[in-house]
Amino acid sequence: FTEVSALQSTGIDHLLELVLLQAEIMELKANPTLRPQAIVIESRLDKGRGPVATVIVQKGTLSVGQPFVVGPYFGKIRALIGDGGNKTKTATPAMPVEIVGMPEVPQPGDKLYVVKDEKKARQYSEMRLKKRREVQLAESAKVTMEDLHDQIVEGKIRVLNIVIKADTQGTIAAVQEAFSKLETKEIKFKIIHDGVGGITESDILLSSASNAITIGFNVRPTDKADELATREKVDVRLYSVIYEAIEDMKKALEGLLEPKFKEIITGRAEVREVFNLPKIGSIAGGHVSQGKMERNLEARLIRDSVVVYQGKILSIRRFKEDVKEVQQGYECGVSLENFQDIKQGDVIQPYILEEIKFQ
Repeated sequence: FTEVSALQSTGIDHLLELVLLQAEIMELKANPTLRPQAIVIESRLDKGRGPVATVIVQKGTLSVGQPFVVGPYFGKIRALIGDGGNKTKTATPAMPVEIVGMPEVPQPGDKLYVVKDEKKARQYSEMRLKKRREVQLAESAKVTMEDLHDQIVEGKIRVLNIVIKADTQGTIAAVQEAFSKLETKEIKFKIIHDGVGGITESDILLSSASNAITIGFNVRPTDKADELATREKVDVRLYSVIYEAIEDMKKALEGLLEPKFKEIITGRAEVREVFNLPKIGSIAGGHVSQGKMERNLEARLIRDSVVVYQGKILSIRRFKEDVKEVQQGYECGVSLENFQDIKQGDVIQPYILEEIKFQ
């Protein structure tokens, strides 16, 4: 080790001496006659000269006019500029030098290789660009139930990662057992996370990072988790019956799964007070924060992201009058069909199922 201070301008000479000593002890050598190779340590876009990269030559001798490949790009060395800002015709091992003639700004750490001719450089570049595109495509292509069969056939997936969230631990155990019976030689199921409660942002992040499908039973994703799932293209499947999930998975494995209905959330009301009226029962006094509340629509009551009721909106009241609907931003009273256990803080979420028509 050596003490260095930029503030006091001390220690640099000693540092350089130690570097040279260490290189001598380790017998670090480079052959200047081999095909040149360098590594990018800095890069930028210069207004006058275009993309410029500072490299350190690792072996061989860089010369003006040589064709090269750096990262996925190819080019030809138009100029070499030494550390003093002067142009030079060649650069030998351990020499830092700026290269003018870059097609694009490379990444620090990219290797630069001099090749035989420009034709070879172009071929190498095309191969690397193709490989990069394949990697990017593989990273962006999230597994979904619809394309599961195709990915299995193409050999892209052997283990399907699954995140399970449910309203009870018993449901989770039943799902795990049912899925294990669907395993074949071609596909295995791996439950990477399970838990009781609603689907959260961390569940979606885990699914995204692990390329997993998220399955929920009698639970819903939080608003932020829903937005994150859309952004990260995570396939989230929500069920109230285990049998439906098993049937969907069977069809997905066979390549027969086709979405028939799309659920559209039409509104959201937050319960702020609960009124118990004689002969009527519990009325949820709520604020419509999204969309609208509409009479006779199917709805679910959500408590802490867990579905506690699913049925119809029986009636909607505004200023003691029955109305057909109440728009966003207004207060209203909502009664649910055959359900009285409404609590402050619950969320009422009406929805419609829209049939998906295939061309």
